[in-house]
Amino acid sequence: MTRPPRIALLGFSIECNRFAPIATEADFQTRTLIGGPDMIADARSPAPHMLGELPGFLAAMDETGPWEPVPSLLAMAEPNGPVEQAFFDRLMQRWEKDLIDAGQLDGVYLVLHGAGLTTGDHDPEATLLALVRRIVGPDVPVVATFDLHANVSDADVTLLNGFIGYRTNPHLDMRERGAEAAVLLRRLLAGTRTFLARIRLPIVPPTVTQLTGKDAPNRPYGELIDLGQQRMTEAPYAGRIVNVSVMGGFAYADTPFNGLTVVVTATDQGAADALAKEIAEAGWARRDRFRPTLTSLDEAVRLAQATETPANPALIFADVADNPGGGGRGNTMAILQAFHAAGVRHALAGVIHDPALAAEAHKKGLGATFEARFNRDGGDEFSKPFTVAAVVSGLLDQPITGRRGIYANNTLDVGKAAALRLDGITVIVLTNRYQCADPMFFEAFGLDIAAARVVVVKSRGHFRGGFDKFFRHGQVIEVDAPGLTSPILSRFPWRHMPRPVLPIDDTAIWTPPV
Repeated sequence: MTRPPRIALLGFSIECNRFAPIATEADFQTRTLIGGPDMIADARSPAPHMLGELPGFLAAMDETGPWEPVPSLLAMAEPNGPVEQAFFDRLMQRWEKDLIDAGQLDGVYLVLHGAGLTTGDHDPEATLLALVRRIVGPDVPVVATFDLHANVSDADVTLLNGFIGYRTNPHLDMRERGAEAAVLLRRLLAGTRTFLARIRLPIVPPTVTQLTGKDAPNRPYGELIDLGQQRMTEAPYAGRIVNVSVMGGFAYADTPFNGLTVVVTATDQGAADALAKEIAEAGWARRDRFRPTLTSLDEAVRLAQATETPANPALIFADVADNPGGGGRGNTMAILQAFHAAGVRHALAGVIHDPALAAEAHKKGLGATFEARFNRDGGDEFSKPFTVAAVVSGLLDQPITGRRGIYANNTLDVGKAAALRLDGITVIVLTNRYQCADPMFFEAFGLDIAAARVVVVKSRGHFRGGFDKFFRHGQVIEVDAPGLTSPILSRFPWRHMPRPVLPIDDTAIWTPPV
């Protein structure tokens, strides 16, 4: 090739909860809806709005030789319900036009999540990949990165030359996976040919069973990822395996292809098939460990009260059933109301998504005392109202920059935000919905997390990557409370998920492929 390779860049990244409200264009505009040169500028900025995959890809491409980026559009939003079909159709029209207008392309890189939905499509990622493949043809290499919560269909694999999933949960390796995609694309441009294999198990792991950290108390999923990384460097696979991705999946998408899935990219089909089978068998052997163990709300109250005794450690309570990072609305009151009624003190809680309350706090002003009405505008079946006396102890009306974990160095547009003191509990209320995965949600108000005896976070697991400086795994309490992201999967009215699957159905069986 006598000229630098021209690489198209585009993406669609949202984790969709079938039971949550529909996601609209406004949800993407709040987070990241950016195209053309602005897309490149944001990816190369020190505090981008987008997550790390595309910044990592660009940096690695820049380091490995000349190239020409051909940016289209990146649509990225916080987890939500299915995307409004009309909006997704407009995205498809933009991607199609940009790819056609681009002319000759030498490669394509896509930032995908893998657990997307639209109101009319179980698998919008595959719909997008089919569009890309139709335009660029069968010979142009196409590589994509996926969140490890992806639900993987056949089309998500057969249309790609390289499938690269996250390897850490909490997600701390997004930039590295983007860089890996760039290295693989360079290999494909140089003539390497790849073969992909995919095996799905009848296991739908609850979110709290998908930790990967070496010090996590129960990590069957992390063990599978470790096994894949180990085996790809050993005989008979060394030199033949390009990537091993073990995808835990996202139960709440409720798709016909839910299930823990192994995807292997290799330089020959036999190696890909054999290693995928080996890891799938290891996953099935661990099937009984994919069962959640949660703490009851009454026991959580007792533990929170016990932190007043100096000999007991401070604790962080995860409201895993109302995780905005899984489509939860971030506004259930069960834990906050119970802790307040029990007189829990020296506590921080956040972040509550309540635009009306945040706006009222700004109108009242710093130091004002008023009756805070949480969820006055209603919401889903779990968004119960709660009225309590509050003091406005902090106000914020500008974006913050993430400091640790999944949001590190990201610009986060929280909108109008307020800190409200409810007796011994200080609560953070936001206009724009985020999961509480970064200490900056508290620190932006000058609050000292290390001084708190109790911290309550609306997050499933990413808080572990942001708050591990303050709390070890033994200080984490995962609370069984109501919400759209409860890890107790038997509570949901599944319609599309293939059944039987573990841990919902004890009758699930699996036979390894021959």
